[in-house]
Amino acid sequence: MPSETQVNSKHKIAIVTGGSRGLGRNTIVNLARRGVDVIFTYRANRAEADAAVAEIEALGARAFAFQLDTGRVSDFNAFVEQVKETLQTLGTDRFDYLVNNAGNSYHAPISETTEEAFDELVNIHFKGVYFLTQKLLPLMNDGGRIINISSGLARFTVPGISAYASVKGAIEVFTRYLAKELGPRRITANTVAPGAVQTDFSGGVVRDNPAYNKMVSDTTALGRPGLPDDLGPMIASLLSDDNRWVNGQRIEVSGGANL
Repeated sequence: MPSETQVNSKHKIAIVTGGSRGLGRNTIVNLARRGVDVIFTYRANRAEADAAVAEIEALGARAFAFQLDTGRVSDFNAFVEQVKETLQTLGTDRFDYLVNNAGNSYHAPISETTEEAFDELVNIHFKGVYFLTQKLLPLMNDGGRIINISSGLARFTVPGISAYASVKGAIEVFTRYLAKELGPRRITANTVAPGAVQTDFSGGVVRDNPAYNKMVSDTTALGRPGLPDDLGPMIASLLSDDNRWVNGQRIEVSGGANL
C-alpha cells in the first residue's frame, strides 16, 4: 500500500492490470529494471501481489498493488481514486503508461459455449478494458503510451477457443481507434499479441501438458512455446521512447507461430 510519505517522482509511472503473476509480473519487473514505478492490480492472491511489490522494490523502483476485478466496471471509480491517491504519494497527478493485461481463458467449442462464460470474457477482455482505459485517460500524461494485450489466436485459429479469440479481436479494433482519437494528445496505442506462453494461464496447459507443448513447438518457427521473459522485455521496450513512432499496430510476439 502507498506510504504516507510524499516523495517527488522523476520516474515514469505505469499502471499494469494483472501484474502479480505470469506475463504481467514479468512486465512490471522489466519496467522496474528501466526505472519505471508501477501501480498494478491483482484479482485475488494478495501474497503473490506482495511478493511482486518486494521484487520491484529490490530493483530500486516503487510498486503499489491494488485488488481489482477488471470485469466489474462498477468497481472502477474506487480504483481510480486509489490511483489518484497513489500518484499524490509519488508527488504527481499523472501517469505515463497503461498496460491492459489482466485476463482469463475459456476453452469450449462454439456448440458448448455458455452465455455466462461468454459474458465474463467480454466483461474482462473488452468491456473492462474499454471503460478502465476511458476512466484513466484523464490521469495520463500527454505523450503517454497504451498497450493492450491480445493473442495470436486473433490471427490463427485453434478450434475450441472461439469466444476468447473473438474478444481479443475486438481489443485489436479498439486499440486502433485509441491510436486515432488520442493522436492529438500524442498518446500512442498498440496491441501486443502473444503466442502460447508457458505460464499458469489456462491451467498451465502450455507449460505442463507435454502433448500440447509439443504441438505448439511443432508449429512455431523457433521451435518452442514462449516464456514470460520473451514478452516482458518487449513490452517494456515498446513503452519506451525508443518506440515513440510505433502507433496503432498489432505486434505479435510468438516466435513465428503458424506461419
